[in-house]
Amino acid sequence: MSWLIITVVPHAMCVVLMSFLGLRGERLYWLASAWLKMAVAAARVIAGIRYSVQGWENLPQQGSQGVVLLVKHQSAYETFLMPAIMPNPLAYVFKRELLYIPFFGWAMWRLDMIHINRKLKAESFQRIVEQGKVFLNKGIWVIMFPEGTRIPRGQRGKYKVGGVKLAIATGVDVIPIAVTSARCWPKKSFLKYPGTVEVSIGPSISSKNCSPDQLNERVADWIEGEMQRLDPTAYLPT
Repeated sequence: MSWLIITVVPHAMCVVLMSFLGLRGERLYWLASAWLKMAVAAARVIAGIRYSVQGWENLPQQGSQGVVLLVKHQSAYETFLMPAIMPNPLAYVFKRELLYIPFFGWAMWRLDMIHINRKLKAESFQRIVEQGKVFLNKGIWVIMFPEGTRIPRGQRGKYKVGGVKLAIATGVDVIPIAVTSARCWPKKSFLKYPGTVEVSIGPSISSKNCSPDQLNERVADWIEGEMQRLDPTAYLPT
């Protein structure tokens, strides 16, 4: 954690400065994601946290239409990991309060992301659709955590329909992703444990001819079924 605090300030200021000097879009994104790659590397060196990915073949080819990535959320680790490993720029959907975090939030403000006011639900969803459509048409992948918050290991949160509604409204596919990060990076603990975080990228799910509830159920069923396969001891009956 100390490493993150020490390094985020100079890197964030570099991102902000370069954005005002004219570096924008994909080039600015890769500059910002370089810090995330360093954070993932630091977690490996300092805490012994590694990662393993399966299902690369399920990602669309670069340069094709965008997709919506819906990711299991257990810790902060996957928020660093996804941009660090994905071969394509990502646009996170996040609450606008994060923009107020010194340095980190300022850098996020300069990137192509979708920040929303959760108190204004209708307006927030309209903003997600409007900006999401622009990014998806550019080939940027929109990433969301459908459970909305970090969920403890072995538990299932309520899957919200915002991500699938965006996919349906824009006509793009959804890719579900399971992540077992809580084994190494528990939600309510400062302690980190060595081990391997497994990431499983699922096959794309078409949003066509689906209602939000139907598509949401398919996404949730795949992710939760894959979580039980990847981390079976966490789902043993008590």
